[in-house]
Amino acid sequence: MNAAGKLKMARKDSDAMTVVIFASTDTIDLPHDIRTKLDCLNHPEEERRQQIRSDSEEKRSHRPTAVCLGLLCILLLVAITVPYIKFIWENNLFQTENEANYWLSRSKNLTEEREELRKDLAKLQARLYEHDQCSVNPKWITHNFSSYYISSEWKNWTDSRQDCLQRGADLMIINNREEQEFIRTVTSGNIVWIGLTDIDEEGVWKWVDDSTLISGSWEPGEPNNKLSNEDCAVSIFDWADYPCNYTFVWICEKDLEV
Repeated sequence: MNAAGKLKMARKDSDAMTVVIFASTDTIDLPHDIRTKLDCLNHPEEERRQQIRSDSEEKRSHRPTAVCLGLLCILLLVAITVPYIKFIWENNLFQTENEANYWLSRSKNLTEEREELRKDLAKLQARLYEHDQCSVNPKWITHNFSSYYISSEWKNWTDSRQDCLQRGADLMIINNREEQEFIRTVTSGNIVWIGLTDIDEEGVWKWVDDSTLISGSWEPGEPNNKLSNEDCAVSIFDWADYPCNYTFVWICEKDLEV
C-alpha cells in the first residue's frame, strides 16, 4: 500500500474513533446532579435562570418574616400611642375640671364680697343720715364720703392747719372738679385756705398728705408768686397763691368712718 492509501486509512480510523467516542458518551447514564452541572457548563443562560429562580425562592421565603416584623412594629406603635392619647385626654379633662372649680369658687367669693360691700354701704348711709340729723357741730357738712368744717375765724395757713389737725382732720384736699364746685357753693366764693403749698420747693405744689399736684384748677395767671413768697393756696372760685402769713378762714376735711 502506498503512502496515499495509508493516509486515507488513518483518516477513516480517526473518524471511526470519533464517532465511537460520541456514541459511547451519549449512552452513559450519569447522575442527575452531575448531568445538571454539565448542562449548565454547556448552557450559561440556563445557569442564570436557575440563579434567578433560586433568588426568587429565597425572597419568597423571607417575605413572611418581613410581614411579621411589620405587624410587630404596628402593634408596638399602637401600644405606645394609645396610652399617650389617654394621658392627654385625662390631663385635659383634669384641667377643665380644675378651671371649672376655680371659676365656681371665684364666683362664690365675688358674691360674698358683693354682700359685704352692700352691708358697708348700708352702714355708711345710716351714718350719713345720723350725721345729718343729729350732728353735734352743725358746722360740719357731709358730701359724698367726706365731712367738711368751715371756720368762722381768720388765721394764717399754718395755724389753720393746726386747728384742723386738732379736730382729727386736715386742710382740704380737692381731688376733682366736682369737689371744687361743692366748695365754691358752700363758701359762696369767699377766700378760704386749702391744703396745698409749695413751701418746700418753689413751683412744686403738694397737698398736705404729701402727694404732688398733677393738675389744678387755678385762676387765670395763677400761681404767679407775685410777692415772691406766695407759697400757700386759697380757693376763691378757683385757686390762687398767697403768702402763708396772710389770714383767711379755712376749710378742714376728714373721711367718714364706715
